[in-house]
Amino acid sequence: MIGSLRGRLACKQSPRILIECAGVGYEVETPMSTFLELPAIGTEVFLHTHLLVRQDAQTLYGFSNEQERWLFRTLLKISGVGAKMGLAILSGMSVKDFARCVQHEDAVMLVKIPGVGKKTAERLIIEMRDRIKDVVVTTATPGPQTAALDARGEAFDALVSLGYKPAEVKQLLAKTETDKLSAEEIIRQALKQAVH
Repeated sequence: MIGSLRGRLACKQSPRILIECAGVGYEVETPMSTFLELPAIGTEVFLHTHLLVRQDAQTLYGFSNEQERWLFRTLLKISGVGAKMGLAILSGMSVKDFARCVQHEDAVMLVKIPGVGKKTAERLIIEMRDRIKDVVVTTATPGPQTAALDARGEAFDALVSLGYKPAEVKQLLAKTETDKLSAEEIIRQALKQAVH
């Protein structure tokens, strides 16, 4: 098993990169979260890796931190979730945001990831609920989607603290367009929904 790679970044063509280590070039597939953090071509790079061996191919996947690799490996154990979907999930949200979606049973945000349907989102929530509890998450630089998830999560917590049950909050947020809104605006919109 190849657990990590340290070498010169020779090529970047999303989602694949090429890392040269002691004269050998390793093709590595990465999620966008890792790809966007890569240094300039020609500089040294270090990645945590996972080697997936199948009858027809051996594919090496690379991640910028241990938490991303852990989540990828854990997702592969879930029925119906393959490497392609694992990369899509990590490209669409951080480990922290994924954990929040699972804890809040927020299937609405999960189905926004390409390739994740309603049934898959529900399966992810059920099967990842116990596994995600102990994950140690690192703080990544927030992108637009991360910011949207943070605002939604903040609004969810606030509405629960106001006395709404998590299931009720999920229904209210499902009826509310939360993209590009601050937590305060999401709460305001959700409370309007609640009185109608």
